[in-house]
Amino acid sequence: MNNSLSNKRLTHNNFDFLRLLFAGTVCLVHAYVLSGYQRLAWISEILSASAAVKGFFVISGFLIFMSYERSSSVLTYMSKRVRRVYPAYLTIVLLCALGLALVSTVNIRSYFSLPWVKYIFSNLVFLNFIHPMLPGLFEANKFNAVNGSLWTLKIEVMFYLMVPIFVYLFRKFGRLPILVFFYFFSIGYAWLFSNIAVHTGSKFYLELSRQLPGYFSYFMSGAFFYYYSSCFENNIKYFLPVSIVFVVANLFYPLPLFEPFSFGCLIVFFGLFFYLGDFSKYGDFSYGLYIVHFPIIQLILQSGWAAHRPLIFLSSVMSLSFIGSVIMWHLIEKRFLLRNSHYKLK
Repeated sequence: MNNSLSNKRLTHNNFDFLRLLFAGTVCLVHAYVLSGYQRLAWISEILSASAAVKGFFVISGFLIFMSYERSSSVLTYMSKRVRRVYPAYLTIVLLCALGLALVSTVNIRSYFSLPWVKYIFSNLVFLNFIHPMLPGLFEANKFNAVNGSLWTLKIEVMFYLMVPIFVYLFRKFGRLPILVFFYFFSIGYAWLFSNIAVHTGSKFYLELSRQLPGYFSYFMSGAFFYYYSSCFENNIKYFLPVSIVFVVANLFYPLPLFEPFSFGCLIVFFGLFFYLGDFSKYGDFSYGLYIVHFPIIQLILQSGWAAHRPLIFLSSVMSLSFIGSVIMWHLIEKRFLLRNSHYKLK
């Protein structure tokens, strides 16, 4: 691959900062949505969890293809993906399934029952939508799910599994044709099921539109800016202003054909240029923050101790979630990384 970006720029970038920013955004938005406190409504007015998730997918498209291309084999690539994602995921699923028995409103025998087994099984295989609840938990909360953030993990994992297939297709048919095909296929898929949802009023079709094919456009945008980074760097004066126009215009009138690519352009531009410093110097807390905050919010709401005190509630959510992410990183995530991981080489 002819890539004019220096190795320093590829390793010293703002992607860790962006992921932490996106995880914090999702945490803040969920704090408002799950609590329903109107004094926190300003959060959803200035922040978007949906945009944060799309940003995650753009960065994944860039970094995961880079990871695959730099791996010595498919097994090495898969090992890196499993080590990075599954230990923390397994930990949070089991921690919730076992630890939350202490605050369940049902007795131990009723708690450790068939629904508990279904929760364990469906969540461990990334199918948390099949059984997102545990017996006697969060029944008085606005939402009953234990960890509603985990739905994106199955999309990430399915994407990881398909990267070797994509690279094979790149080599057989050319990168650009395959990237363009799946970009537009993704947009068409999301448009089709979104419109069916509108005409039928069924949330089932809306959920289908949010599954993996519907997000390929963001992964493929990130992949494009990785593989064609030299073109991007040499033509930034054209890419950047056009992307800004489309992203701003999309706020007023939906532009589904251009929004993923334009949004991806801005994310990668900020990720690669104007280096802000090493935000993962002490660890990469973004993944931990993303997967621990939801049950923490639910627990605080169920306890009721911060009821009608939204600012205390919000500060508690953010501080406890950050502490949880730091603990998750040092006790679980970091220990499973390969020795040559750049997080361990710091």
